[in-house]
Amino acid sequence: MPKTPAIDHDAIRDLAKLLDETGLTEIEVQRNGTLIRVARNLPPPTARTQPVQGPGVAETITAPVAVPIEPTEHPGLVASPMVGTAYVGPTPGARPFVEVGSQVKTGETLIIIEAMKTMNQIPAPRSGTVIQILVEDGQPVEYGEPLMIIE
Repeated sequence: MPKTPAIDHDAIRDLAKLLDETGLTEIEVQRNGTLIRVARNLPPPTARTQPVQGPGVAETITAPVAVPIEPTEHPGLVASPMVGTAYVGPTPGARPFVEVGSQVKTGETLIIIEAMKTMNQIPAPRSGTVIQILVEDGQPVEYGEPLMIIE
């Protein structure tokens, strides 16, 4: 009868701590035939509030809350092609490449993902309107993680 390996609680704690430190949502390690996978569920991103300014008017409105879109099931999903840190603008504090409601054309830069000290511009895979931005500036992202949705 094969012996069941003991659970390495310290390794699990170390991996959970690593998730918190890096902002990742899942990590998996295999050693000596033992596989340890630690994952956490994050709450969905909340709607952003954007200031609206017109002639002589300055007010803040909140976008109307619609039926939530499941990003992974939407045909206009733009997913991260790599692991790294997402940046919504070309430099810190600069205007974002796109905002909710922006019209984009195929090939336009949507976001930058820094991976291994290299800034990778992520182009729009299709033309359309940005209806959701699912990451914040400076947020760590994983391969396949939803970045935004273009309709």
